[in-house]
Amino acid sequence: MRTLLTFLTGAIFGTGIAMSGMANPAKVINFFDVAGSWDPSLAFVMGGAVIVTFIGYRLVLQRPTPVFEPTFDIPQNRKLDAKLLTGAGIFGVGWGIAGFCPGGALPALGTLDSRVILFVAALIAGMFATRLVIDWAAPRTQPAE
Repeated sequence: MRTLLTFLTGAIFGTGIAMSGMANPAKVINFFDVAGSWDPSLAFVMGGAVIVTFIGYRLVLQRPTPVFEPTFDIPQNRKLDAKLLTGAGIFGVGWGIAGFCPGGALPALGTLDSRVILFVAALIAGMFATRLVIDWAAPRTQPAE
């Protein structure tokens, strides 16, 4: 049942991304081109997503436990630290230049467009590189005993 619901959720998300045009890198890049051919539709897609997420969290968190897990897994760290801001900056610049965010690129993989494949490959490589840097830096940031 969990796999079926996961599949359906992904299918609905992918359909929404495709229908909104957010799998098209030109549409995303035009959102950032405020001095030229600016296209505000991405702001409406993001705004709609924020509203649905806000309502969804309010409804789901009224439950005592999730449906398929014993507890909710809610991040406890609310700090705006250098790690978060650096990662967010790299993420934003990367998808602003490429015209894809992961949410739009994954459904677009079905097009077999080489730009999408390259972006997703770079995304995965970046995830592994980040993990390597974090693991490498961890022993250096631990306090001496």
